Amino acid sequence: MTEFTAAIGAFLGLLAIIFGAFGAHALKKIFTVDQQQSFETGVKYQMYHAITLVVLGNLFHFSSGLEKGIVYCLLFGTLLFSFSIYGLCLSGAKGNKWRFLGPITPLGGLLMVLGWGLLVYRFMI
Repeated sequence: MTEFTAAIGAFLGLLAIIFGAFGAHALKKIFTVDQQQSFETGVKYQMYHAITLVVLGNLFHFSSGLEKGIVYCLLFGTLLFSFSIYGLCLSGAKGNKWRFLGPITPLGGLLMVLGWGLLVYRFMI
C-alpha cells in the first residue's frame, strides 16, 4: 500500500497541474470570476492532498487500520471535494449546472477533515 499511496498522490499532483493550467488558460474565457476562484480552490486542495499522500506513502508502514483509514479519508475526500467543484464549475459555465454535485462537495470536505483529525490522533498515540 506504500507504493500505491505515493503513486496515487503523485497522480493527483499531476492532474492538479494539468487542471490548474487548463483552468487558468482555456477555461478563463468561459468562467465567471466566481467559477474561476472555485475551480482554483479545487485545484489547490487537490494539490495539498496530493503532496500529503506522497509524504504519507513514504512515512507510513500501513501496519494499522488507522493509517489506511487516514489515506482513504484523504483520498476519497479529495476526489469528492475537488472533482465535484470541477463538475459544478464546468456545468455552470455551460449553462446547465449539475446541482446534484452541490451536496457532494461538503461530504468530501468532511472526509478530508476526518482524515486530518485521524492523522493528528495517529501522531499523538
